[in-house]
Amino acid sequence: MQKNIYTFLFYFFAIIKIVSQTLNPILEKNGTDAFVMANASAIASIYVDENDFNTVRKSAEWLQHDIELVSEKKPNLINSLDAPQKFVIIIGSLTQSKIIKKLVGDKKIIIAGIANQWEAYQIQIVNKPMKGIEKALVIVGSDRRGTAFGVFDLCQMIGVSPWYWWADVPVKKKKEIYVKGNFFKTDKPSVKYRGIFINDEAPALSGWTKEKFGGFNAKFYEHVFELILRLKGNYLWPAMWGNAFYDDDVQNGILADEYGIVMGTSHHEPLGRAHDEWRRYGKGGKWNYATNDSSLRNFWTQGVERVKNYDKILSVGMRGDGDEPMTRETATALLEHIVKDQRKIINDVTGKPAAETPQLWALYKEVQDYYDKGMRVDDDITLLLCDDNWGNIRKLPSLDAPKRVGGYGIYYHYDYVGGPRNYKWLNTNNINRVWEQMHLAYNFDVKNIWIVNVGDIKPMEYPISFFLDYAWSPETWTLEKLPAYSKLWAEQNFGAPYSNEITEFLEKYSKFNAHCKPELLSPETYSLENYNEFETVVNDYKNL
Repeated sequence: MQKNIYTFLFYFFAIIKIVSQTLNPILEKNGTDAFVMANASAIASIYVDENDFNTVRKSAEWLQHDIELVSEKKPNLINSLDAPQKFVIIIGSLTQSKIIKKLVGDKKIIIAGIANQWEAYQIQIVNKPMKGIEKALVIVGSDRRGTAFGVFDLCQMIGVSPWYWWADVPVKKKKEIYVKGNFFKTDKPSVKYRGIFINDEAPALSGWTKEKFGGFNAKFYEHVFELILRLKGNYLWPAMWGNAFYDDDVQNGILADEYGIVMGTSHHEPLGRAHDEWRRYGKGGKWNYATNDSSLRNFWTQGVERVKNYDKILSVGMRGDGDEPMTRETATALLEHIVKDQRKIINDVTGKPAAETPQLWALYKEVQDYYDKGMRVDDDITLLLCDDNWGNIRKLPSLDAPKRVGGYGIYYHYDYVGGPRNYKWLNTNNINRVWEQMHLAYNFDVKNIWIVNVGDIKPMEYPISFFLDYAWSPETWTLEKLPAYSKLWAEQNFGAPYSNEITEFLEKYSKFNAHCKPELLSPETYSLENYNEFETVVNDYKNL
């Protein structure tokens, strides 16, 4: 009987998820039993428990900011409900908010769909939730990020694009904002860790951050963290070309923890240390474990010590200095020894078994040869499979492969610097192609980590949005719905009047650029003699 109830609840909430994602409950005119967020005579207060997570309290401030952006009225942010409130938005996590616990205990809200889930949230209208309150809009999360994702979902519904700051997307003003009285939504991610890698950031992003913020410091990363959360991501590999996230500004790590961002380092930066820190503190020693193991162990130990209390995924393994192959041959025994020593460092520093700290081993470039020739790592380490730097996934687990505790992940590229040629100037990523590759990964049960190299963030807004939206809910964005995704994105960021034309621009522009990366164009690329190839390509761009 109990099993049947859980089965029913699973399908019930799955159906709600699919239906709710197609509906916007926001009204600009008062409706039957609607919740008043803002109108000429009232504005809802925002309640958050002062003892809730920093991430949750910060998300309440963002909602206050966004409501003011849209309505030009600033809601009060309160941490007590003792005074009567006609309309109040209640934000809280299941574990930390006393009010949420009371609503659950009083059976005012049923949280079966999000309890004990990863980053799940629920949004609903509750009539007379407690004495003195007429109506509440309750946003509850299973954890701190789940709560924040619920808040940012509402922010998008009222008309604030995740790109409002990064791409200067205007906010459409609304004199009145209401929420349908019967609104209910629950949601949770399909991929556990979903993130971006800021890479190849010089000269564009590095010059801009230096001019605007003084470098890659907390003032800069505050905007990056907000963007990731607004896109329902949770994971970041920070800028690393001559930069060191924790060393450049001690506030960087503290701020990431406050925002709830899971921090990692790239595939060739083990145990939380930026590659540039070896240049700064390696004291002239060689990046060679066979000859300089003691110095490297000390270097990595300091890295784990620094991040041991933060939410993170530690990269294990080792590549050569400058992201090159470690040796000319496949030195499997040496790399196995390195990983074993790294695991001991994690165990010693954290005082817990290494398996309790999330880790990944990236099978990038020649490192995949180690795996193909039989090297294995502990079962709790996520195997981060990789593309070929050009958007083609190189390897996937066998469909009948035994389950791994750490599962599998994908490291994908929208930008690349390396042989045979770089591409980092324009967006050349067609979301249909991204869908094909990531859909394949998802069907092969690669669901623990999805991270994409986005270069210097701009001009990758469109494919970044798709990558993180698809990681959140592959079930929603089927192949047939990809045109609808493009149109929705165009409406959200450019407005409805010209969304059809802009959708066509977005799709064809990235399709044409994907035929040949602009950096690879040469006089020989398109034939002047055969099949009118050159004329056809030129006319395609002219027509667009």
